[in-house]
Amino acid sequence: MTELLLTLVSTALINNLVLHWPLGVDPLLASEERRQVHALGLATTSLMLVTGMFGYGLYQWLLVPLALTSLKLFVFVPLSVLLIGPLLKLLSRLLPQLSFDGLWPLLLGNAGVLGLTLLNARDDHGFFHASAMSLGAGLGFWLVLGLFCDLRQRTFDNDVPLPFRGLPIQLISAGLIAVAFLGFNGLIKT
Repeated sequence: MTELLLTLVSTALINNLVLHWPLGVDPLLASEERRQVHALGLATTSLMLVTGMFGYGLYQWLLVPLALTSLKLFVFVPLSVLLIGPLLKLLSRLLPQLSFDGLWPLLLGNAGVLGLTLLNARDDHGFFHASAMSLGAGLGFWLVLGLFCDLRQRTFDNDVPLPFRGLPIQLISAGLIAVAFLGFNGLIKT
């Protein structure tokens, strides 16, 4: 149980998919509205959890016994794409106060989901470890998304020099958040 908790915290803070592995940066830069940020974070966390669990199961219990491990990309990409629509419908029914409209392209283009399933397939530590890693990756994405939205709002309110307005200040902000997350490196000793 302790190992699963450490995996969850480590994936969310130390080995964050957006900051440590630059996966899933595109939705980070595309989300504008505060409500949309939390809807995107919740949808991405749910998609990462479901895709990570199903992807691990399909890889370990179907592709490995049949010696078809080289086809993992041909299984993981359609799996994540096919789960987006039903997941968004389910979330919109469960949480009608959040707007999940227009999130389909952001979830489709999120490389973090595919990267997570590939990391789970590469490191075989068991189903529960893969589930904890998937949940931690989603929560870490949601955390960085919320922090980045707050930081972006602060830069809009301040006087930013003309050459740095727009994308340059957003990339500098993402770099500063990544540097701040480097402080968590010594948190968990292996």
